[in-house]
Amino acid sequence: MAEQIKVTRSDSFENVSKFSENSDTMMSGDAKLSSSEQYGAIQIVKSEEKHKFILDHEALERILLQDHIKDKHVVVVSVAGAFRKGKSFLLDFLLRYMNFTYIEEVPNGDWMGPNDVPLEGFSWRGGSERDTTGILMWSHVYLATLTTGEKAAVVLLDTQGTFDSESTVRDCATVFALSTMLSSIQIYNLSQNIQEDDLQHLQLFTEYGRLALADTGTKPFQRLQFLVRDWSFPYEADYGEEGGRKILERRLQISEKQHAELQSLREHIKSCFSEISCFLMPHPGLKVATNPKFDGRLKDIEPDFKESLSQLVPILLAPENLLLKEISGVQVKAKDLVQYFKSYLNLFSGDELPEPKSMLVATAEANNLSAVASAREMYSSLMDGVWGGNQPYLKMTQYLV
Repeated sequence: MAEQIKVTRSDSFENVSKFSENSDTMMSGDAKLSSSEQYGAIQIVKSEEKHKFILDHEALERILLQDHIKDKHVVVVSVAGAFRKGKSFLLDFLLRYMNFTYIEEVPNGDWMGPNDVPLEGFSWRGGSERDTTGILMWSHVYLATLTTGEKAAVVLLDTQGTFDSESTVRDCATVFALSTMLSSIQIYNLSQNIQEDDLQHLQLFTEYGRLALADTGTKPFQRLQFLVRDWSFPYEADYGEEGGRKILERRLQISEKQHAELQSLREHIKSCFSEISCFLMPHPGLKVATNPKFDGRLKDIEPDFKESLSQLVPILLAPENLLLKEISGVQVKAKDLVQYFKSYLNLFSGDELPEPKSMLVATAEANNLSAVASAREMYSSLMDGVWGGNQPYLKMTQYLV
């Protein structure tokens, strides 16, 4: 059995990286942010010196257990991939869209904003050294009305970049695994192309997915969005969704010439995810790549990149495209997501990567604990209705009837 996760006291809210302009939005309930705290990126999974990951469960609960959030079904959007490839930069444009669409509620306006305003949100910077470590969650959970009329809670995650000089292979696999298992939309951020090693990083999940598929009859993962940055071959496939579909078909194609292992990998990837798509983006321009003072202003970004960005973000976050998180075919509420975080962090707390079968057991355990918590909450609510402080007590003679 995996060792217990190490819990850290929540000091994350004292070190919010950058602020949104909507910090005066009111929250209700016991687990709310104080008026002095502003929205920002909160590190909920931290990387220790000895390559151990710890969960700041208190910070996680303060975000997800707010009274107006905890019982809402959740959409979890995560960005993963190699370090220094613009994941946090992308997420800040997702934040702009979310603020514009779900707070300002201007559905058809220019969500990208003015040309001369710096980009704020998740911490990012230019250069060759890593910036993000562990897993960060944006402290504001957005409420979005789906096409069904249901209000859902939308959570944004940023992840530590893989394959930097300080991370082990296990570190990279752990962060990628956690974000894939916990998200409903996993954006796989790649540079220039989809290469064979990019597909091989999904190997751990394909075996888990095969077991889960056999156990529950449902695909364990939902949407995998390949996002190819700095696509340099528009003469082969155009920028955007259609070009991405063309390249994805080529990369996942199975042929007789391939080694059996490569064929199996492609078959399992297709069987593990409910939806797989790809989007090709151009290079944002030399000012973005080489100017150390670049701060995200639209005026410094190439027009074709901005055009692609304006197409990509609604594909991910428009109400009709939001995807509720499901595990074993059951939609997950915000309060349930806390338990899945704890169970999966337990799973990856050992010195070795877990066996796929262990991943299946951890999911079943989290399902059970979540069901127990829901049953206890329902029981307490019903009993309060019968025996609560506002109810008259029973006389002794009534017990004897």
